[in-house]
Amino acid sequence: MDTAVARASPADLEALAGLFDAYRQFYDQPSDPARARDWLRARLRFGESVVFVARRGGDMVGFAQLYPMYSSVRTARTWILNDLFVAPSARRLGVATALLRVSEAFARADGAAAISLETHRDNQVARAAYRAAGWQEDDTQWYSLPLEHPAHR
Repeated sequence: MDTAVARASPADLEALAGLFDAYRQFYDQPSDPARARDWLRARLRFGESVVFVARRGGDMVGFAQLYPMYSSVRTARTWILNDLFVAPSARRLGVATALLRVSEAFARADGAAAISLETHRDNQVARAAYRAAGWQEDDTQWYSLPLEHPAHR
């Protein structure tokens, strides 16, 4: 059975929201399907992200969400592959690799100077998948400053 990857459409919202909710739970967020659906709906409606969905046998089994960024130094658009998730039942079947390849092809076709992602240092499975797909790790470190706001909890 092959993996088919396509850009998400409004018809994909319900199934995608379920996967997005599972993705958020993977990162220790409470389940909130309505919040997941509303977040995705807004991103897709206003063109704030590009989402690719992977299907196997007609079932949606994974997604990748990219956000546009810009490099002042390169004076060019770049993309951040911010979210990548594969349902546990579809892992180790090439779904993540298919999503990575489509994301890369999209960024190239868009004329982007780069595509980047960030993952935890201890996420060995994901890091191995990225390396196998040709991604390179570097020594940069991102820092964050949490901004407390009730809606972000």
